[in-house]
Amino acid sequence: MKHLTFLFALLLAAIVPGPVQADETPAGPQAGQAAPDFRLQDQKGDWHTLAAERGKWVVLYFYPKDFTPGCTTEVCAFRDDIVALRKAGADVFGVSLDDVKSHAEFAEKYHVPFRLLSDADQSTAKAYGVLTSKLGLSYARRETFLIDPQGVVAKRYPNVDPKENSKQVLADLAALQKKDAG
Repeated sequence: MKHLTFLFALLLAAIVPGPVQADETPAGPQAGQAAPDFRLQDQKGDWHTLAAERGKWVVLYFYPKDFTPGCTTEVCAFRDDIVALRKAGADVFGVSLDDVKSHAEFAEKYHVPFRLLSDADQSTAKAYGVLTSKLGLSYARRETFLIDPQGVVAKRYPNVDPKENSKQVLADLAALQKKDAG
């Protein structure tokens, strides 16, 4: 029932969007700014921080809810591209407000080979400027951050297409690494 209520709220949010201001700068880090650190548990209950990932590229993607259609599409796309992402030197983290148990079930059902982080207290979604709510339900907006080995946001992807996001990240990662090498 909880999933149905959330789906209804997301559907309604898509039909009745809130006011948008064209000159409004999105909250959270932008490209060239330091990525906020976090300390979150994954689907196995292990703790992770961004600081521990220094020296590696990090793909940090936020999504609204486990087991919803768009989020399932996105997690499966990253799953299917994980070998290429790892070959490019990137670690992938999916983040939502769902709890560890939900992430464990989601990861098991879809054979997710990377960490899904539980931001149950919403602190990381707030720090990255992706926390939103509709009809009293809070969730993380679908956005992705590509973070360089020094912990700086290399690229921010607002309003991503769940089918295409992992391919966009791979292409941009290759271009950024080529630029850094040249």
